[in-house]
Amino acid sequence: MACPLLSLMVFLSMIALQAITYCRAALVSPPDTHGNQLKDGSDPSWHVQYDPVKMEMHMKTMTNISLRIEGFEKTQLGDDATIQLKSERNHVATIPNGSITVVEIKDDGSYEGGFDISGVFLGTTNLYVEVMDKNNQTIQSVEKMPITVIREERAIDHIFTGSVAVLVCVMFVLFGAAMDLPTVKAIIMKPIGPAIGFFSQFLFMPLLSYGLGLLLFPDSFEMQLGLFFTGVSPGGGASNIWTVLLGANLNLSLAMTTISTLAAFGMMPLWIFTLGRKIFERGNLVVPYTNLATFAVGLIIPMGIGLLCQRYTPRLARILVRILKPCSALLILFIVVFAIVTNLYLFELFSWQIIAAGLGLPWIGYLFGFIVSKSARLPTADALAISIETGIQNTGIAIFLLRFSLPQPAADLTTVVPVSAAIMTPVPLMILYVVLKIRERNFSHRSIVPFPDVQYVNLKRCHTTPPKIH
Repeated sequence: MACPLLSLMVFLSMIALQAITYCRAALVSPPDTHGNQLKDGSDPSWHVQYDPVKMEMHMKTMTNISLRIEGFEKTQLGDDATIQLKSERNHVATIPNGSITVVEIKDDGSYEGGFDISGVFLGTTNLYVEVMDKNNQTIQSVEKMPITVIREERAIDHIFTGSVAVLVCVMFVLFGAAMDLPTVKAIIMKPIGPAIGFFSQFLFMPLLSYGLGLLLFPDSFEMQLGLFFTGVSPGGGASNIWTVLLGANLNLSLAMTTISTLAAFGMMPLWIFTLGRKIFERGNLVVPYTNLATFAVGLIIPMGIGLLCQRYTPRLARILVRILKPCSALLILFIVVFAIVTNLYLFELFSWQIIAAGLGLPWIGYLFGFIVSKSARLPTADALAISIETGIQNTGIAIFLLRFSLPQPAADLTTVVPVSAAIMTPVPLMILYVVLKIRERNFSHRSIVPFPDVQYVNLKRCHTTPPKIH
């Protein structure tokens, strides 16, 4: 029964992706590309040489560039002709007083001048020259000068990146120690739940993140990449915590987390090197093959250490399992808080698109996982576990992968998306928990609970025994 359902959902996901792409093409106006020709379609007779040819500068700084224009015909220019240096993206870099009235053209038809460039915010842009002749006709240069604006490197940035890398490795050691292989084997023998979870996690969520990226960030390839990397990440460790709090099937959650983590070593590169490659190509970004391979191998090693601890030092493994949940919560809290504190500039990037991406990815994932699970007639406890596992992405891995793989300023620009998702992810789960607790209290005097097959955790009783893992 599950196979036709999964085939149907794959088909529907493809249709949804095509619909999102069509809406983006129909509703979003094409970006201003600043063509390199005259308004009448002819090419300019003059050419520009920039010094330097390209530039990388820090935010909130100013520098000077020189340019030389050759091929002017004096008869084309009047006394009021102007030479302007312009930026394609003024929010990245701008040119204060970027217009100069042509005073003197040399006998060889050349002009030399200089302009100040101000770095405004993170990103890349191109500078180009625009000349207005005596007929008030605007002519744009063919040649452009690339400008990259980055943040000044700080010690705290290296501390943040290094600490996240260490903590992610520690978490994978804990995941390896917490693997209950007999439970995973038993669930695999009847794999309807894990199959739906795998399909939701590694097929629907990547397609959803790709489609949302096209719709919300049609002109920002960095943001598309940040959302896509978040969507292809495995389920987060926080899913097990919320599974316990909401009384869902913890064994199924742990099995799906294990399967998701292991499958990520194959599924993440598969998506990044196929669908994600289109984002890299459109944004003129280089796919970091070596870094991604190093990242995958770097996570397999700590996972193996955890399995070895479980095999040869069971007492240590039990201790690691006990600290898995608090460490998962601390990792998420650490990443969000540290990223905000050290990178307050992220809030300058927050827009309705960023907020919509942070809300849309996990919330749609919750709904999709629950609807598909109930359509397959799974118990509510299993449907909740699958829903939680689908919606919660390991944003720590996404942030680390982005920081590790991309150069500046792309690494900084893309981080804002998984941070937004991390902030928005727990909101509906907390609301659901409060609602369920209120309903449980309202029905308590009738000896009725909202969902008979769901066990609720009373946080007021610290001695409450959590569901046993068989």
